[in-house]
Amino acid sequence: MPRAFRNLMVTGGAGFIGVNFIRWLCDRPDFTGHVINVDLLTYAGNPLSLLGVAERFGPRYHFIKADICDALRIAEIIATYEIDAIVHFAAESHVDRSIAAPDAFVRTNILGTYTLLQAAREHADQIQLFHHISTDEVFGSLGKRGAFTEKTPYAPNSPYSASKAASDHLVRAFHETYGLPTTLSNCSNNYGPFQFPEKLIPLMILNAREGKPLPVYGDGLNVRDWLFVADHCSAIWRVMQEAKPGSTYNVGGRNELPNLRVVEKICDLVDQKAPPLADGKPRRSLITFVKDRPGHDRRYAINCAKIERDLGWRPAETWETGFERTVDWYLKNAEWCDQVRSGEYQKWIATHYG
Repeated sequence: MPRAFRNLMVTGGAGFIGVNFIRWLCDRPDFTGHVINVDLLTYAGNPLSLLGVAERFGPRYHFIKADICDALRIAEIIATYEIDAIVHFAAESHVDRSIAAPDAFVRTNILGTYTLLQAAREHADQIQLFHHISTDEVFGSLGKRGAFTEKTPYAPNSPYSASKAASDHLVRAFHETYGLPTTLSNCSNNYGPFQFPEKLIPLMILNAREGKPLPVYGDGLNVRDWLFVADHCSAIWRVMQEAKPGSTYNVGGRNELPNLRVVEKICDLVDQKAPPLADGKPRRSLITFVKDRPGHDRRYAINCAKIERDLGWRPAETWETGFERTVDWYLKNAEWCDQVRSGEYQKWIATHYG
């Protein structure tokens, strides 16, 4: 029988994937439990992305501003809300930021994960599951062939991926050493609604709409596997409900594309859906190649055969349908985009949460 959770703690639930997971979950008629969203509301945490969720969930939804590194606060939340499952999204996640300031990544991604695991261990009598969200970047870079499997050795190349690799090892260790019921998923590059505009796809959509340069690192041929965020949410839930404790699953979109092809596709879609540029040129003319960033992995590709075989999960979106849905969302939600890029959402946070 699938696991049923009464009180689900979602860390980082105001971030991109966390927001989408909560929204996806509250649309499911088979989920009747409570969601306790714990987020510190750093720069990438935007509670405006959750407007309407409280009204739809009613008293079944609670938001708590808290730091996952605060052991006493986390223990208090687990006890007060009788948490029986934790799904851990909270993380610093931007590679460029990790190169410039790695200390925040070590603190949040490593110490924060440890703090949550320790709190779950101390409440072992009530915790059914601790699910940890990770990334394919922990595996390093691939050559032209092959794909990452659950048995691929870790070889992180950036401070971000190194911090996520460390957190993965902690999750595994707490299961093996203490018997904590954990599951772990390593996903490929997510995209979709509510993604912070510093990331490749929303940045390119918004710049293309406005006729701004579209900066592409190096030669643009770095390859990623693109996963629509709603497909990722469905995979997470399938793992949480059905996977054996201690198991790990790779989650990919089976959409392996070079960055340049992604940007070109976005240009073509924006040309179709938005007013033309003032000079009448196609938006591909805005593409500008810039110096490659340090430690830029050449290729990632996820082999997700295990989750397909064991749990029957498959992505619903192709890259064509997923990209079109994403471009449509950003073009139709200019107010949300403007609030994020202007920093207005941070003023709202300061007013409501101090």
